Amino acid sequence: MIQKLSRREQLTPEEVSGVAEVIMSGESTPVQVAGFLTALSMRGETAEDLVAFARVLRSKMVPFCRPEGIILDTCGTGGDHSGTFNISTAAAFVAAGAGVRVAKHGNRSMTSKCGSADVLAELGVGIDSPTEVMEQALAEIGVCFLFAQQYHHSMKNVAVVRRELGIRTIFNRLGPLLNPAAAQHQLIGVFSRDLTGMQAEALRELGSRRALVVHGADGLDEITTTGVTNAAELFKGEIREVELKPSDFGIRMARREDLAGGDPAENAEMVEEILLGMPGPRADIVILNAGAAIYVAEQAATVAEGVEKARLSVKSGAAKEKLEELRVLTKASRKGQG
Repeated sequence: MIQKLSRREQLTPEEVSGVAEVIMSGESTPVQVAGFLTALSMRGETAEDLVAFARVLRSKMVPFCRPEGIILDTCGTGGDHSGTFNISTAAAFVAAGAGVRVAKHGNRSMTSKCGSADVLAELGVGIDSPTEVMEQALAEIGVCFLFAQQYHHSMKNVAVVRRELGIRTIFNRLGPLLNPAAAQHQLIGVFSRDLTGMQAEALRELGSRRALVVHGADGLDEITTTGVTNAAELFKGEIREVELKPSDFGIRMARREDLAGGDPAENAEMVEEILLGMPGPRADIVILNAGAAIYVAEQAATVAEGVEKARLSVKSGAAKEKLEELRVLTKASRKGQG
């Protein structure tokens, strides 16, 4: 397979699935894994490659009992090296406060100072709570956190190789395709504009009903407020390219430095302030992303309507209440374990 990739030849889905199965089962050597991932990266991953790998990894996930109905995820690829605070994590609670059921999938930081798991832990959420606790949270509160390390044990078979390679591989794009709660509505940020359409194609093949795959012109893997955001929208099996501008939704333009984050403690404080209703550029970008999430979850007819519902979620205190409820439930589970 490595030889075929080195000649820039396409692999069949069956070939990619076979390789993925061997790798994720721990049956290949580190040299073989590194060689394959590097060759695949150099040739360029395709939507078909993503789908084949995702199906193998989904078959190995820890089972999660999901409630009926629409479930949203705001998991992105990360890797944009932007240094912003945890925008999509904050947006998840705002969307939940607007009545969207959110299964936020995430991990600790790989390329930034603070990943979604890092900031949630700092906020007092039991990120490593047992599966049944997060099932309860999603069913009763309407929001949960799915810590990638707990649901994707097979990833340990590539962890060392990925770290030592130090380059982006197909695994950097797989996270948003692997929600354990089988979320079929997704707001996904990607680290390159070239990936928006391809990621949407993979989501379509994997059964997603509605998705918005976004990349800011400033490099953000979020809907940005510093300028235009390029996006691929998946709905009813069709994919179309769209442009999103802050001014279209009554959002003021921001400067990149207005969105800067810090360590987990600093980012947690920012998220708390936003959910408490403190206005400013950070709140604006969270409201815009939450509004798009509400739209993707079919709780608003337009992004603009979603933005208004996001504003109300914060103003009413509903967004902050969702965080508090998740904090209380997961804290109680830790006491029970102790």
